[in-house]
Amino acid sequence: MPQPLNSKEASLFKQVIRNYETKQYKKGLKAAEQILRKAPNHGDTLAMKALIINSQGRPDEAFALAKVALKNDMKSHVCWHVYGLLYRAEKNFEEAIKAYKFALRLEPDSQQIQRDLALLQIQMRDYQGYEESRNAMLQARSGLRQNWTALAIAHHLAGNLSDAEKVLTTYEETLKTPPPKTDIEHSEAVLYKNTIIAEMGETERALDHLNAVSKQNPDKTAVSEMLADYLLKLGRKEEAAKAYRHLLDRNAEYKTYYEGLEKSLSLERTDTKGLEALYAEYAQKNPRGDAALRIPLEFLEGDDFRRAADRYLHKMFSKGVPSTFANLKALYSDEFKRNTLEESAHNYASGQNSPRLNGTAEKQTNGDSSPLQSSAYYFLAQHYNYHLTRNLDKALHFIEKAIDLGPKSVDYHMTKARIMKHYGNIQSASKLMEHARTLDERDRYINTKSAKYQLRNNENGNALHTMSKFTRNEVAGGPLADLHDMQCMWYITEDGEAYMRQGKFGLALKRFTSVFDIFDVWQEDQFDFHSFSLRKGQIRAYVDMIRWEDRLREHPFYSRVAVSAIKIYVLLHDKPQLARESSANGINGGSGDLTNMDPSERRKALKKARKTQQKQEKAEAEKKDTKKPNTPATTADGEPKKEDTDPQGTRLVQTTEPLKGAMKFLTPLLDFSPKNIDAQNIGFEVFMRRKKFLLALKCLLAASKIDADDPNVHENTVRFRLEIDEASSSLPPKVLETVNSSHPNLPAKADLTQFNKTFLSNHQDSALHIYSYLRVRHLQLPLSQPRNEEEVLATLDLERITLDEAKEGLNLLKDWRSGNVEGYMKQAATKWPEATHFKEK
Repeated sequence: MPQPLNSKEASLFKQVIRNYETKQYKKGLKAAEQILRKAPNHGDTLAMKALIINSQGRPDEAFALAKVALKNDMKSHVCWHVYGLLYRAEKNFEEAIKAYKFALRLEPDSQQIQRDLALLQIQMRDYQGYEESRNAMLQARSGLRQNWTALAIAHHLAGNLSDAEKVLTTYEETLKTPPPKTDIEHSEAVLYKNTIIAEMGETERALDHLNAVSKQNPDKTAVSEMLADYLLKLGRKEEAAKAYRHLLDRNAEYKTYYEGLEKSLSLERTDTKGLEALYAEYAQKNPRGDAALRIPLEFLEGDDFRRAADRYLHKMFSKGVPSTFANLKALYSDEFKRNTLEESAHNYASGQNSPRLNGTAEKQTNGDSSPLQSSAYYFLAQHYNYHLTRNLDKALHFIEKAIDLGPKSVDYHMTKARIMKHYGNIQSASKLMEHARTLDERDRYINTKSAKYQLRNNENGNALHTMSKFTRNEVAGGPLADLHDMQCMWYITEDGEAYMRQGKFGLALKRFTSVFDIFDVWQEDQFDFHSFSLRKGQIRAYVDMIRWEDRLREHPFYSRVAVSAIKIYVLLHDKPQLARESSANGINGGSGDLTNMDPSERRKALKKARKTQQKQEKAEAEKKDTKKPNTPATTADGEPKKEDTDPQGTRLVQTTEPLKGAMKFLTPLLDFSPKNIDAQNIGFEVFMRRKKFLLALKCLLAASKIDADDPNVHENTVRFRLEIDEASSSLPPKVLETVNSSHPNLPAKADLTQFNKTFLSNHQDSALHIYSYLRVRHLQLPLSQPRNEEEVLATLDLERITLDEAKEGLNLLKDWRSGNVEGYMKQAATKWPEATHFKEK
């Protein structure tokens, strides 16, 4: 039992709680000290003091004090509750749940403790425990609608759909009068119940329930969509068609409605006449719309497609719509449609769009055809810049013509920058995109594109300056800090990749870790919505959010950052000296490549870098002391912002356990992106270095299942066999047995040479596959390097070799420290004269 206090101290204790809740921490500490002078061992006061100290940013001191409080009063629910709150603040939810449960045993009727426990359980996806907690809360306060809804959600997420429906129905039966139409919480709960019935597979009952409640529900769009979907699933196509037509009357640009109407009318994609009549009807109803003209291009063929495509292009070109090509490039998988669009665009560009050809040509106002013609040039430039129809010379020719007609067009200059990027001339692309930005300095989109191209050209400083035009630069840390606060992931990712290309691994890891932390923040931010969504009644959106959060790290940005970060950690494991060299590159601005220096020069450079680093650290420390603000910076939540003690990422890059750092990124990557072949390949690299052969085999098998012909899979298969054979004497028999049984196609050591030759014979025209073959041969026969180098040079003569593949060949020669690097660059520069990658720096 809590230790008793006299009336004066008891009143002060209530004041401590109020001060904590209102964030008046200094007053709360003062009141707590008054109590402790009279009762120095009072556990509850010590616990509240610990809670206040933790809120002031002193967690270590708070935990020590909380343990003293528990020692003084082990049977106080307040002490255990506070102990759980401290663990929750440290994101240690498992220990927090244990503390809450102990507090709840001591005070079973505490709604606050029960609520805190329930919120942690749903955060940790402990659905069984969440059901129990919500049931207890409902029993304690059955008059509160939130408790009924929360219990239904708990049953729903746990997979108990019938129980969830039963809870919602039971509450509805307790209502003496029907809620008004303006009761949004009730309307949401009713539609939520309907979705549960539908998820149970009882579509007929879901339809009946929807018909019964639809008139009183204000969310007419959701009701109409659900009604049309249910009718279609039940085969009541005439009624479904009516429902979808009603939806199209509300929004004639939503493709899903058209697809539903097609199914309702039993129109197959082969019935082009019926479909054409349907879309002609809606095109006539909505003459300014796009969908009714664009969708038919997907199913029309031959002359019908030619006429429809020409009609669509004429409309878009006449209006000068910049997104015309973006709307049509999905059709480029069909060669006929691709060629037809090209031909039609050429006709408009040359002024040959006569009525005889298409029947839709109209005379331009006052005979001026330049808007239509410039749009056609712009379309053709994008057409020839697209990877399926790439001809960069033609693309540049047409974009120059478009620019002549519209020299102030931002879109035209942006496209020219993209063309130069595909030429491989990143420097020119960056300058052109910056020029495009100056044409409209108020446009945030072109501003970000310019910054992105500057980062691709490794201009980190210029990119940050460009971004600063739309950031809050007065915040502590300047524009970079604001970009982190705004969670601008694309910029942080591109910034990290630019530093990675420059060999500044500390700064690169710093950026990649920042993106990792952003995903952690998103994961933690859902905590507030567990209670907020119930208060506001937004139940369907809340359930969608929970399911989205469960797939959070499937996001492409996480995969991209994780793979890059793991590559750096693997490199640091293989070459520990790179940690020192990376720090030197970061300090000296990456002006010299330490790996190519003589040992004596490298030592001098590293020594100079260490001295420079010490001077910089000293100067930064003095600067912080002189410019320390009177009030500490706070986050958006009002919490004190933690000072960054490692802005250059020095501690990250100088880790003594790089593979441990890699595992931090790898574990979520493999869990949430198992079908990403890059994730499986990089996972193989990490597990091989950790000597976790079965886990490496698991990654190898997964990658092989995704793409058995992938060059990395072939190379990793050979490496795995060689490594297993070498370590076979020290491996347990069960491991060897598992390896042989799990990968029956894994070649024996004696067959590796033939295995490699067979792989090459199947992919003789692919540069990447040839590189993989040569790596394996170099691994088996190091003396074959001269011959291997000659074959790398020979890949430049391949007809279908791309610029990126040629870059990979250059990297391969550099890895071998080949003397043919310069010759390769000269030969590649002849093939790609605009590419800056093959020019001497």
